[in-house]
Amino acid sequence: MRFLFVLLLIAGAAIGIFYPWTMGNFSGHAIGTYRIYEGGRFRPATVQLAASDAPVRVLVDLTARAERVAGQQRTVLTLTAASGGRTALASALSFNHTDNPRQASPQLPDKIFRDEAGVIKTVTPGPYVFTVGPGDADGIDMRAVDLILRADTGSIDERAEPVGYTLMGVGLAGLVLSLVFGRRGEGHPQNPNSQPPPPRWGRNGSPRA
Repeated sequence: MRFLFVLLLIAGAAIGIFYPWTMGNFSGHAIGTYRIYEGGRFRPATVQLAASDAPVRVLVDLTARAERVAGQQRTVLTLTAASGGRTALASALSFNHTDNPRQASPQLPDKIFRDEAGVIKTVTPGPYVFTVGPGDADGIDMRAVDLILRADTGSIDERAEPVGYTLMGVGLAGLVLSLVFGRRGEGHPQNPNSQPPPPRWGRNGSPRA
């Protein structure tokens, strides 16, 4: 049974954590990476997109001091994507769900946090203007902000995360219970003195009275 619960735990992690992360970061192919903030200044990025690029996944990398971003509940950055005077995407980015930010440099305390702004499902061929600005979070010492666009990305099944976390919960709970009850079932070693002594036999092969 323990092996079964371990399998459930691994399957849950694969479905609920690794699958969305892989689809969000590696599915499709890269269109490009664009520096949209540096030296204290934001600047929009204009990118020519084709209909064949759809769906386009929009990711943002924030380089900043880790202690300022971790646990942040407010909006750190806002992003809009527009084409032909129409807004194709609008998103508020908080970066508060990033568990393992990347190290920017071994010599610097800065970390690189990634958040997903969303997906442009249908692309009208032409230039798209991506505009990023500050949110209402205070004290974020931003070093750089990069816009990452990925074309022809696979869509993430919205059921994956709840199913994955459910399997992880069942697997973890079952594993803990199996370990607890397994130890109880083993009990304490039997004391040989607690057993009655064996009968003593006489010379004639019959037990003594």
